[in-house]
Amino acid sequence: MISKNTICLWYDGTALDAATFYAATFPDSAVGAIMRAPGDYPDGKQGDVLTVSFTVIGIPCLGLNGGPTFKHNEAFSFQVATDDQAETDRLWNAIVGNGGQESACGWCKDKWGLSWQITPRALTAAINDPDPAVAKRAFAAMMQMGKIDIAAIEAARRG
Repeated sequence: MISKNTICLWYDGTALDAATFYAATFPDSAVGAIMRAPGDYPDGKQGDVLTVSFTVIGIPCLGLNGGPTFKHNEAFSFQVATDDQAETDRLWNAIVGNGGQESACGWCKDKWGLSWQITPRALTAAINDPDPAVAKRAFAAMMQMGKIDIAAIEAARRG
């Protein structure tokens, strides 16, 4: 069944590779239907993979092999809430270690240029602490990090 609302992500011939990586990396993720082009098109030939339906952590997506014209940027990202440091490390390391790149404050990019926020729930709780001084300390600690270190966030929270 086709979802009423699906995120369409543009790739340059690598949609199936990306979908396969996401399905192997994130829970509740899978590759679905693969549509092959019924004829030649500007950036591909008949029979090439045109689109790939997939889910990422339960979110329906469509990978479109549209060619090199449009690139991913930070204006769109997936934010993944993690439960502990082991999950944070596993997801961050999978993305960065598969040709991606690190960024700041829990952000990283996969090798296709798609941005991910690997965000521990402990970080969200800390920067939303009702005590403004606690929230400020946790926020300041986060601003110094690439991958989020939950122990350091908790230490900043305690003061």
